[in-house]
Amino acid sequence: MSGHSKWSTIKREKGAKDAKRGAVFTKVGNQIAIAARGGTDPAMNPALAMAIEKAKAANMPLANIERAIARVADKSAAALEEVVYEAYGPGGVGLIIETATDNRNRTFPEVRTALTKHGGNMAEPGSVAFQFARKGVIRVEVGADQSADELLMIALDAGAEDVKQEDNELTIYTDMKDLHKVRATLAEQGLKVADAGLEYVPNTPVVVDNTETARKVLNLLDAVDDLDDVTAVHTNADITAEV
Repeated sequence: MSGHSKWSTIKREKGAKDAKRGAVFTKVGNQIAIAARGGTDPAMNPALAMAIEKAKAANMPLANIERAIARVADKSAAALEEVVYEAYGPGGVGLIIETATDNRNRTFPEVRTALTKHGGNMAEPGSVAFQFARKGVIRVEVGADQSADELLMIALDAGAEDVKQEDNELTIYTDMKDLHKVRATLAEQGLKVADAGLEYVPNTPVVVDNTETARKVLNLLDAVDDLDDVTAVHTNADITAEV
């Protein structure tokens, strides 16, 4: 299993646990509020439709979803902004940290502290980002009665740029603007979509084959991802070591 997908798998498992505790609602609510700036009708705003799907997958109450959407028109609500931080972790791995915040003076030190405590450090803007490409990423579960080759052809016909298979999962990469269309087509074809969204995909993964370094990297990613203002953490770490 590649390290990038290893972290993706951990995030999904962690997200499921957080959803049970309701801890994910703040993060998803912020994503909905930001996406709603592009229009409050999910039928006309793919980004909002994707955010709502994520909220429903986390069992977020409809009332919470509606409040998050309504926030875009609430002049009394604190303004949210998207802020992206770049960082380095143990072993020289790169991190892209996406946040949604109403107070940069709170968010920046929280991110910096989490990094410092776990062997990482903030990086200058642009010093890490060039190592990644912004892509649509869809993960599809391969059932026992399904052919991975057949699903591969369905994905490519739907408009996917690239498809990779690992174990019982296909990771499908799309152009940013094609994410919603491809995801909808796959769902119409009866494929089970486990996860879908925009991600920073590493151009060249950094191999982490040392167990101790791998553990430190995963602990760092976990600590940063736990911050309330952080909506997503991406890394170019390719963890091949057993942890």
